[in-house]
Amino acid sequence: MSFAYLACLLAGIACMLLIDRRFRLFFWRDAAAAAMVTAAGTVFLLLWDAAGIAAGIFLRGGAEIASGIVLAPELPLEEPVFLVFLVLCTMVLYTGSARLIERRAERRAS
Repeated sequence: MSFAYLACLLAGIACMLLIDRRFRLFFWRDAAAAAMVTAAGTVFLLLWDAAGIAAGIFLRGGAEIASGIVLAPELPLEEPVFLVFLVLCTMVLYTGSARLIERRAERRAS
């Protein structure tokens, strides 16, 4: 049993939150809205995973760096943490890109 993958995911989340805090992109812009988007996105992706697992498409595998803890058949502990990271990363990239595009348009207009 190893928690290396889980530790890497948590470190990735921490790094995304540091970028978010530095530029006030998502949670540091509106924490309530960000929490709802993160929860909704994670639930949607977990339902997607459940459908894939039920169809026999998604399988857990036997990675040595994973904890080995499963929350449901073929659903390792690391999966919801990865999905939170995925939603957070997507929203930081989206809001950061939107801000860059806005600033570029403002510079061109002036």
